[in-house]
Amino acid sequence: MADAKVIPFDDDRSRAGAAPRPQRRRSVGSRRKGADSALGEVQPLPGRPVPQDDGPVTEQKPVTDDTPEPQDDGGLERRIAGGLSFLRRRLTGDYEVDDFGYDEELTDQVLMSLLRPVYEKYFRVEVKGVENIPSEGGALIVANHSGTLPLDGLMMQVAVHDHHPAGRHLRLLAADLVFMLPVVNELARKLGHTLACAEDAERLLGQGELVGVMPEGFKGIGKPFGERYKLQRFGRGGFVSTALRKRAPIIPCSIVGAEEIYPMIGNAKTLARLLGFPYFPLTPTFPWLGPLGAIPLPTKWTIQFGEPIHTDGYPPEAAEDPMLMFNLTDQVREQIQHTLYKLLVQRRSVFF
Repeated sequence: MADAKVIPFDDDRSRAGAAPRPQRRRSVGSRRKGADSALGEVQPLPGRPVPQDDGPVTEQKPVTDDTPEPQDDGGLERRIAGGLSFLRRRLTGDYEVDDFGYDEELTDQVLMSLLRPVYEKYFRVEVKGVENIPSEGGALIVANHSGTLPLDGLMMQVAVHDHHPAGRHLRLLAADLVFMLPVVNELARKLGHTLACAEDAERLLGQGELVGVMPEGFKGIGKPFGERYKLQRFGRGGFVSTALRKRAPIIPCSIVGAEEIYPMIGNAKTLARLLGFPYFPLTPTFPWLGPLGAIPLPTKWTIQFGEPIHTDGYPPEAAEDPMLMFNLTDQVREQIQHTLYKLLVQRRSVFF
């Protein structure tokens, strides 16, 4: 799967009124009750009705804007206690990571919380077809790749985590460059990313994990703006071979919106070679505006997961059949491309 180069880079409280004053009985009712018990039924005087005992009268203070509401700090206290407990475990090393370096607790409580505002408020991602992702067992999600920087992989990871009924975690396959960069390397490992190779992919699928791959690699993420939403070559079908070996379903995924976050109008190839990058993007804002030019445009995104392509009906030796791999690879690619065109037709605007 070496050809699959990817840089994925309190409860509501009802408003309570003021506490009622102590109950008071009307004096006439009290006297009548005493008279009834001692003398029997009270006889009315001529021309005067017998006073009726209406029972206790409760007088409440009106609720005004100045009326203080009771404070319940239980939820806040629980959150503070949970945060302190989390910090204690991090400081003492009392937490678990898997063989790939994936830290589920840190991902759920910290990293996803940092990515979620970008996902919900900045790119306003709309998710479709999440029901096509199985609730358990290994599966391979194959998506298009674009955007100059690999934010699409991260947004897809949030989409699966937050919208799938089972709250599944997506383990992305990333290119070598990701694990050569300081800080980025550690964060990628903590998020569950691993090297884009057949061995790691098969191992994750065998453990029942949900694995994500973007076969276009650098060809997709670094393509010029004029070629947006035109899928590049999907390699030699290594991801199909992996899915066939583990009998895992392949789920095509189409992402619209990432192409426009950094419109790549040029490529400084000489500078890219000096820095060891596959490309050095030139956009309308970068590097001309300095750090401000690195801020992505707030486009409106749509992520759609297609119907799965099942592989469990093929014999074990099918993974070595180059014609079958070519046909399945082409089928996945065409399904993603067709969905991209459909989503683009439905889109009202790049930003809305």
